[in-house]
Amino acid sequence: MTIRVLLADDQPLIRAGLRMVIDGTAGVVVAGEAGTGAQAVQLTRQLRPDVVVMDIRMPGMDGIEATQTITAESPDTRVIMLTTFDDDGNVHAALRAGASGFLVKDMALEDILSAVHVVAAGDALIAPSVTRRLIAEFAGRPEPRPLPREPLGVTAREREVLTLAGRGLSNAEIAARLHISPGTAKAHIASLLTKLGARDRVQLVIAAYDAGLVSPHHHDR
Repeated sequence: MTIRVLLADDQPLIRAGLRMVIDGTAGVVVAGEAGTGAQAVQLTRQLRPDVVVMDIRMPGMDGIEATQTITAESPDTRVIMLTTFDDDGNVHAALRAGASGFLVKDMALEDILSAVHVVAAGDALIAPSVTRRLIAEFAGRPEPRPLPREPLGVTAREREVLTLAGRGLSNAEIAARLHISPGTAKAHIASLLTKLGARDRVQLVIAAYDAGLVSPHHHDR
């Protein structure tokens, strides 16, 4: 199955670089390009892409508002947010808007392409530097709260998975670390989302910090 991607960025050079990588990759095709958030929404309605690679800062309707509209209208379309992270404090808003990934523009284009495959397959992906920043934003909170065992019923293995997810590891990396299959890792993540009432992977990061399973200074990869 071919993954159809919509590129939304007000910088033509960014779109050109991504298009070059995507056009040279089998199984992925650029369905369209947008220079504004409003155009991204309009083209998503018309083209129904599988993945939108969305710049967070664009004139007029920004990437967060566009993402919120797209995920509400087209739940099967996944959105990856791109940003120059050091200049942007809108990570939480973007993820609350329904983004499935959050990456920084200085990542290699091939890594962004890999993220397209990850989110198209139904997973979520957040760049390690973004994960660390998210955790750091909670460092000023009171002492971490223990993760209750009841009524959530979180198992010992799920705690291990939550710890690794909180450190920014992907499902594949969690599987390798715990010597389990990627499918089993994904199932544990799905179970944790349900038991913790978390909407997405970033909320698992927050839960892991709140439970004292990870710290802002733990950069374990």
